[in-house]
Amino acid sequence: MSSKLFSPLQIKSITLKNRITISPMCQYSAQDGFANDWHLVHLGSRASGGAGLIIQEATSVSPEGRISPEDLGLWKNEQIEKMQQINQFIISQKSVPGIQLAHAGRKASAASPWNGSRKLDATQGGWDTVAPSAVAYHDNEKSPVALDKTGIQKVVCDFQLATKRAVEAGFQVLEIHAAHGYLLHQFLSPLSNFRTDAYGGTFENRIRLTLEVVESVQSEWPDNLPLFVRISATDWAEGGWNLEESVQLSKILKEKGVDLIDVSSGGLVSHQQIPLGPNYQVPFAESIKNETGILTGAVGLITDAVQAEKIVATGKADLVLFARESLRNPNLGLTFAHDLNADIQWPEQYERAKI
Repeated sequence: MSSKLFSPLQIKSITLKNRITISPMCQYSAQDGFANDWHLVHLGSRASGGAGLIIQEATSVSPEGRISPEDLGLWKNEQIEKMQQINQFIISQKSVPGIQLAHAGRKASAASPWNGSRKLDATQGGWDTVAPSAVAYHDNEKSPVALDKTGIQKVVCDFQLATKRAVEAGFQVLEIHAAHGYLLHQFLSPLSNFRTDAYGGTFENRIRLTLEVVESVQSEWPDNLPLFVRISATDWAEGGWNLEESVQLSKILKEKGVDLIDVSSGGLVSHQQIPLGPNYQVPFAESIKNETGILTGAVGLITDAVQAEKIVATGKADLVLFARESLRNPNLGLTFAHDLNADIQWPEQYERAKI
């Protein structure tokens, strides 16, 4: 019996050779937003390792949108060149290069994880953060600046200009990051958005910025290339963003021309209660897929080939995104093909290890 995980998936003009996607994972290894050889090896090895789609980590659309000072960015043209090199290698391995464009909002200006993830002030290389409302992620942190209309327009423009650079860099899939408690998610959730203007209060107002960003991205992103949006299906906190709203938003995004919803969860508030376990987020992807008809990607403690195969074979999602498991095993695609007895093309340099 053939493997569904290793069947191709066509989205617009792009055909993924399999349903294995490398999830965007921050490497905290850039300087002034510039990619370097670490990113080439990190992303390139997962392409030679057999994954069909490689999504570059959360790439900030502005300096103030970085999670940490070591985040990747696409806020200036000089940052394009190295990404072009990385993407050319990914394509040479018959994988598809993708990028996640992001703005961290109130979760910006933090130290890298191995430096404690603490909030940085100006003396430590940090900066003032922005958000829908002047409410910090942690009570003991300096409050972010509530964005005014001009600030919101800048965010929308920054996404548009970063998209233009992403096209020049040769990316073939673009994902808008509206999950994990970052800026667009902060606008979506009533736990972080206390605005009383056109961007707060009702569901229609809270999704407004996300829709404006989608429209600005589409003004630069080619119509024939796939556009994804990553959302947190629930805040895992009372009174927060929830699955019902995620389904509503996904319906609207589908109508607006978005091709796939990358379905994660959580990240907005420090008091979230997440019941961790294998496949714990897969039901969200399944619900959104079933209720809207849009393609979905599943994430969350998916660690082996049989588990991933079952998710796509039973129609719970259209592709599976791997994060930590791909850090443990860069050759995820090759390993899973072996586990499922799927006959795939290996890099010529590795073929002698195929059998």
